[in-house]
Amino acid sequence: MQCPSCHNEVASQATFCGFCGAQLNAAPAAPSGFTPVGAGSAPTAAVAPAASGLSENAAAAISYLTIIPAIIFLVLEPYNRMRLVRFHAIQSIALAVAWVVIWIAITIVHLALHVIPLIGVLFLLVDLAVSVGFFIAWLLVMLKASKGEYFKLPIIGDFAAKQANS
Repeated sequence: MQCPSCHNEVASQATFCGFCGAQLNAAPAAPSGFTPVGAGSAPTAAVAPAASGLSENAAAAISYLTIIPAIIFLVLEPYNRMRLVRFHAIQSIALAVAWVVIWIAITIVHLALHVIPLIGVLFLLVDLAVSVGFFIAWLLVMLKASKGEYFKLPIIGDFAAKQANS
């Protein structure tokens, strides 16, 4: 069986697509005023489809703005069933945690070595290089997420992939 939304193969008894989270057993809605053969003479009201919200790519990219959307997408239906959104939300949280841990480590080393002359200039350059590196990584994963790609960062990406598939 193939998902009507993302066209990936899914199990025939599945009710939701494991890749995009789309509902599989939903029958197409009848046009407004359509009465099936054998039904009463009263016209049937068309059922409005539920609002689908953000696209999978948009939700994956938005999860990198801060950790708040990433946490929200891990909790809310249908986003927490979408593997792409789950992967990028977990990678976003892991990237933020890694940045904080590295920033704290650099600060501790700087404070320990602050008695050495000109060490402040060296740590200013180190802090700038680390900040630019994290900014480039953040921008890259946000762009890849908006295109629907699974771009794994070193170490963090493997952790996110393992958590997203569970």
